[in-house]
Amino acid sequence: MFGLDSKDTKLLLIVAVLALAAPFILNPFPAGSELAQFNAGYPDLMQRFVIFGIFAIGFNILFGLTGYLSFGHAAFLGVGSYSAVWMFKLLSMNVIPAIILSVIVAGLFALLIGYVSLRRSGIYFSILTLAFAQMSFNLAYSVLTPITNGETGLQLTLDDPRVLGQTATADGSIPVTNLFGLEMRSTYELVLGAWNFQFNAGYYLSAIIMLASFYMAIRIFRSPFGLMLRAVKTNQTRLNYTGMNSRPYTLAAFVVSGMYAGLAGGLMASMDPLAGAERMQWTASGEVVLMTILGGAGTLLGPVLGAGFIKYFENIFSKINDNVLHGWFAFLPDGMEDLLVTIVHPFVGKGWHLTLGLLFMMVVIFLPGGLIEGGQRLGKLLRRKSAKQDDEDANKSASTAAE
Repeated sequence: MFGLDSKDTKLLLIVAVLALAAPFILNPFPAGSELAQFNAGYPDLMQRFVIFGIFAIGFNILFGLTGYLSFGHAAFLGVGSYSAVWMFKLLSMNVIPAIILSVIVAGLFALLIGYVSLRRSGIYFSILTLAFAQMSFNLAYSVLTPITNGETGLQLTLDDPRVLGQTATADGSIPVTNLFGLEMRSTYELVLGAWNFQFNAGYYLSAIIMLASFYMAIRIFRSPFGLMLRAVKTNQTRLNYTGMNSRPYTLAAFVVSGMYAGLAGGLMASMDPLAGAERMQWTASGEVVLMTILGGAGTLLGPVLGAGFIKYFENIFSKINDNVLHGWFAFLPDGMEDLLVTIVHPFVGKGWHLTLGLLFMMVVIFLPGGLIEGGQRLGKLLRRKSAKQDDEDANKSASTAAE
């Protein structure tokens, strides 16, 4: 199906089910309960899950297949965001032209940076990409202010000379982004008892694009092109000795990866039409590296899991403050309650990075293959137990028959 073998088809269908049923899966606890703090099924966070999943999928095509570690991919994310907002300002509030332009501009920008950076490999390549990203950030922040609006960020105004569509609504406000009339912020709420499920148009557009991106990543991984990229990662010097020029392949991987980042940036601007230089900082590039390694570099599903894992910690655990902790431990005596709040406090709220860092260390030490390796180990353990139980049942049956 879809030109994939049965294993990849099953993986694609699993990802599709998880993405489309996310409003149910991410809201396991009743709205009014203490554990509702851990629900993640609201539109803004679900959009971040899939958008940064696209970002990480694209980065994995470069890093996971070729082994080239880029610290400058946030530049393409920022370029995609700026391109999309300019399209909203000049042409239309329809998200399709904005997304297309963001992919094209990010691809051209990646071609320029990749052409220069790929003259080196290893740590020198990483430093070059980091330098380009920081130059891009500084240009957007202070030099190209007529285009980027500097530190304030590029945003829509009532004076935008929009060619297609209205520049202002009937009540004098700025129009919202839409897909042929369907507003991206449009949300349908389904209330079932104590549960409240939200189905957002912007999330489902992002999820469908993420599924298409995931499908394209599968095809790249299974193609002769993907096989050549794996050869580059295994031993590029030996590959060059065979007479093969690996540079066009690595440049193509870099451009494709940059286009994925531009797509993510365009989607971010489509959900919230604002582009700022902070999206191009080196910390944003480091975040996608962390997502890919944490999930499992070189695997198909790993980067998506890593992106969801980090964005969950960032948005859920960062909101847990002392008041929430006191509510959790209120059943304990006052002294014990205060002690536990004091112990847990450094690991939540503003200290969520500490918890994430500890978890990242544990994954790197005990699961070098990332979360995917953890899932594989768990699956093997369950299969081993199941096989052992089957053998025991078979021995019992044989003993009973012999008697």
